[in-house]
Amino acid sequence: MSTVDLFTPRSRPRLMGVVNVTPDSFSDGGRWLEPRDAIAHGRELLADGADILDIGGESTRPGATRPLVEEELGRVLPVITALAGDGAVVSVDTMRAEVAEAALAAGATIVNDVSGGLADPRILDVVAAAGAPYVAMHWRAHADHMRDFAVYDGPGGVVGAVRDELAARVEVMRAAGVAPEQVVLDPGLGFAKRAEHNWELLRHLDELASLGYPLLVGASRKSFLGRLLADRSGTPRPVDLREHANTAITLHLARHGVWGVRVHDVRAAHDALRVMERLDERQDDGEEEL
Repeated sequence: MSTVDLFTPRSRPRLMGVVNVTPDSFSDGGRWLEPRDAIAHGRELLADGADILDIGGESTRPGATRPLVEEELGRVLPVITALAGDGAVVSVDTMRAEVAEAALAAGATIVNDVSGGLADPRILDVVAAAGAPYVAMHWRAHADHMRDFAVYDGPGGVVGAVRDELAARVEVMRAAGVAPEQVVLDPGLGFAKRAEHNWELLRHLDELASLGYPLLVGASRKSFLGRLLADRSGTPRPVDLREHANTAITLHLARHGVWGVRVHDVRAAHDALRVMERLDERQDDGEEEL
């Protein structure tokens, strides 16, 4: 997929494959920390059907501490350079203006900012100047204390709060010179949200879509799925055994017309979407060989 095709309407969401170049991500921390391993993993995800590769050098799991800027740059730039050089559409997963600017110069074409510009407001200037697609996630605080902000007692509950807070961020982006056609919004499942908040957001995607911007959603392997699938003793399902549940969510998201789905297991999501597309076909292809 070229960047020109990123926002062309189509029957299924874009698949954003996760490449965590970190030692401490909740799902696969340390597995792709070496550039050669991350590059190889990115190529595997492309072969499995990824439309976009999301390269991140900072863990945002609950309780995570931030790396130095130099560490983050050292982790992501070699990987972005190689994969963009292969022709991949690359997104940089960062909250820092300096990293976003360097990543775009290295070949990234999308900036995926989980803070929506709150962590480093200068990132909006970088995105505006580059004209790059910008994913702005709903965010309230850094990972080391975001649980303290998982309170949604106002009118409309979590759905109303996320909708209104994202709308407010869009106004700030517009004031910084970010064009409407650059903006993608993300409800931020798991970020300052408890399990019931995540499920409520997934049930009411239409209210978030009412803002008029494409939606990217990332539920892959998150703890609310582990809790749903807990065993009889109440022990959550391990991270690497949550993929079937996430595939069900991917199909739910596709049925609700989201622009993109951020996943770890691209092959599972891609296969499920292919089945959905085939079932939705209306033309008669004639008898198939049994």
